[in-house]
Amino acid sequence: MVLITYDVSTQTSEGKKRLRLVAKTCVDYGQRVQNSVFECLVDPVQFAALRKKLESIINTNEDSLRYYYLGKNWKGRVEHIGAKKTYDPEGLLMI
Repeated sequence: MVLITYDVSTQTSEGKKRLRLVAKTCVDYGQRVQNSVFECLVDPVQFAALRKKLESIINTNEDSLRYYYLGKNWKGRVEHIGAKKTYDPEGLLMI
């Protein structure tokens, strides 16, 4: 489990486009849990691909990415309080 957070400058139209691309890329690999926060249950190969994509999108002079490695025992490290329902990425997936 990797928690990915980002802050993308939206002062320009290019920044707004980068923000959308970062979010769309993260959606392909995980679940949005806050506006700029995603939980991604990925293996090392998937994470390397995700990281490469994200880092090719952002402008490192204006934007930032943070990766928090929660590991295999992530369930004991995540606590949710509040309105939005939590999800289980290892649970049943209905399509």
